[in-house]
Amino acid sequence: MEVEQLEIREHLRRHPPFSFLSEEDLNRVSMAVEISYFRADSHILCLGQEIADLHYIRQGSVEVFRSNGEFYNRLGEGEIFGQISLIARRSVRYPVRAHEDTLIYFIPDSVFSDLCRRNEAFADFVEVEDRTRMRHAGLQSRAGTEMMTTRVERLVQREAVMLPGSASVTEAARRMTDDGVSAMLVCADDPPSGQPQLLGIVTDSDLRRRVLAEDLPGATPLAEVMSESLVSVEADDYLFAALLAMLKHNVHHLPVMRRLKPVGVIDLADLVGHETRNSLFVVRNIHEQEDLDGLVQLLPDVRGSFVRMVNEGATANMVGSAVATIGRALKQRLLEMAEARLGPPPVPYCFVAHGSMARDEQSLVTDQDNALILDDTFDRAEHDGYFRALAESVCDGLAELRYPYCKGKIMATNPDLRQPLAVWKQRFAEWIGKPDRPNLLKSSIFFDLDGVHGQTQYADSLKQWIADRASRSPAFLGCLAHNAQTRTPPLGFFRDFVLEKSGRHQDFLDLKRRGMAPMVDVIRVHALASASVAQNSFRRLDDIQAAGFLTGSMIADLRDSMEFIAGTQYRHQAENLERGIEPDNRVNPVTLNTFDRRNLKDAFRVLANAQRFLRLRYRVVKV
Repeated sequence: MEVEQLEIREHLRRHPPFSFLSEEDLNRVSMAVEISYFRADSHILCLGQEIADLHYIRQGSVEVFRSNGEFYNRLGEGEIFGQISLIARRSVRYPVRAHEDTLIYFIPDSVFSDLCRRNEAFADFVEVEDRTRMRHAGLQSRAGTEMMTTRVERLVQREAVMLPGSASVTEAARRMTDDGVSAMLVCADDPPSGQPQLLGIVTDSDLRRRVLAEDLPGATPLAEVMSESLVSVEADDYLFAALLAMLKHNVHHLPVMRRLKPVGVIDLADLVGHETRNSLFVVRNIHEQEDLDGLVQLLPDVRGSFVRMVNEGATANMVGSAVATIGRALKQRLLEMAEARLGPPPVPYCFVAHGSMARDEQSLVTDQDNALILDDTFDRAEHDGYFRALAESVCDGLAELRYPYCKGKIMATNPDLRQPLAVWKQRFAEWIGKPDRPNLLKSSIFFDLDGVHGQTQYADSLKQWIADRASRSPAFLGCLAHNAQTRTPPLGFFRDFVLEKSGRHQDFLDLKRRGMAPMVDVIRVHALASASVAQNSFRRLDDIQAAGFLTGSMIADLRDSMEFIAGTQYRHQAENLERGIEPDNRVNPVTLNTFDRRNLKDAFRVLANAQRFLRLRYRVVKV
């Protein structure tokens, strides 16, 4: 083999899909290659032209256009074009022009077609276009552990044990002993539909603490001692979803439902049989700590859990949910410690998370965003001293736990963010009803909210209240749509990548600011328009599709794009930790492999298209 052909082979083997080929096939391709040089701005493929070769960019870059002349894509070294026309046996649909002086390898159609027939990995890569390829990349990253691939129903060993709420605690204890279970579901005595209507759950722990310890008579009805705030999972959920439910709500038993009917109960022991060193145990250790120093000592475990999940192939949705759940547990324990020191609160309250924690999309690089919803009986002169001290204790503790203070003062230490529920509703009514620029900014900050501790039903009622009114306010949605277009994604790679232009982060790409944040903004607009109360972006997409605001393919594109951008962000942070440096959101595109650069570009293009669609879908009000 000539030296030139050896050089061709070695360059091809570094880039997919040629990296999937055997030595024999690589030799065959390199022997068949012809080389052409194109000056900047010269045409490589014209609309309607017959095509006989796969085109491989050896050096330089090209621009791809739609048939109407609109710019579509920019490709660089190691990327291919022309494959779709070859596969479809059609003339050129996407004209291509050299963006700069460019060297192209031409691979004959006969060689290309033969590789597609004989090499499945090669065919899979070239037979799917941009967003489908990105979807395949996401699926490959989801192999994960058994927790991520096993359905909850696999752990259900028997039917749910149930008794009506009027049954006595003695009857329940005997039934639980006879059936060998540690929890029993409590249902209504006469459900109107004939199907079991769950009221609550009673566990061994409940019987000890609420019956024996309180010396209640054996005839006490179950309804008086049961836990009413039921947290359940669906039979077809993955074990990881069950794990997150336990972590988030600090419970050890979960009813398993199928079409609103209870089919069993799983407990912590069932999940421990599948996982032994994960975020579940980090959260358990958090709740066992007695002081702030103990929580600080757990920080290496928190980061280790993050790295482990990323390296084991957990989806970005899973990682974000787990990190947010750990953050919630830290807030909950800090609040419990503060209450133990300050005494019981003078009026009921709900400590609220905003931003990525509220959305279950948190990374290791995040600051504090929180507030307090207080009972409507709150009197600032009489009660605020307690809640100011509570907020300072929690926010100072979070700062020690590497959750920096919010520069915008979106924290419960800000007295303006310690308000009764009625005041919060009034405030949101003003933001929604008068969507000028300051109100738009405030609403964007506060529209992602979730109760962390205390009377979390306050947060739930506020979310429903907001969703009902925002969905009926076209002017407000128009303002949000305008806001969601202000941060555009960086399209193109190499010299055309929109990077930081100066300072210590020069030549880096901020995946949060230019990727995740605008993606969240776009999804939030559609979610509020569809009256969704979901906070997580992936669950919001489900509601948006159900409401018919976007097509199934558009939803799939957004879901896959968000998964890939967030996954790239999490992998970068995990790599930072493994190298012993503080994690951040800034990636140098040069460090990404060709496959990741290509898919990240696909994701950014989906985001750009979604922003353009906002202008068509909503009456945008410029503010």
